[in-house]
Amino acid sequence: MRKQKGFSLIELLIVVAIILIIAAIAIPNLLRARIAANESAAVAAVRTLNTAQISYNSAYPTVGFASTLTNLGGTGNCTPTSGTACLIDSQLTGGTKSGYSFTLSGTSGSTPASTYVFQATPLTPNQTGIRYFCSFADAVVRASSSAISTCDGTAPPLQ
Repeated sequence: MRKQKGFSLIELLIVVAIILIIAAIAIPNLLRARIAANESAAVAAVRTLNTAQISYNSAYPTVGFASTLTNLGGTGNCTPTSGTACLIDSQLTGGTKSGYSFTLSGTSGSTPASTYVFQATPLTPNQTGIRYFCSFADAVVRASSSAISTCDGTAPPLQ
């Protein structure tokens, strides 16, 4: 008999089976880590938006709080005005970042605007994020495992 070099089919199947077992263990953990990272980024973005609103209100006291994300943001070489204050990045100005959608509402109809509400909603629930976040003029970030219809202080503060 001649001695042949190489691996047998059984040896290759065992190696493939081991790789599949390791992948089956690692992939769910990777997805959970990605969800946690997206949620952390969403909380940081809501805090950034709160800070931007406070800065906007200080810079433009006759206007009060900004009524749109565009008022807080800007593009390129931005010149700060009440229409584009250059306080947040262009991606957040667009309303989506890190698997979450951000909305600004609840600005009062009077001038200067004295209230606002930010909401962060996962783009694909249970894939990009599990929790929903909101904040209003008290600047406390609140979280809920279900969609938040109104952010009025009933949702518990983020721990």
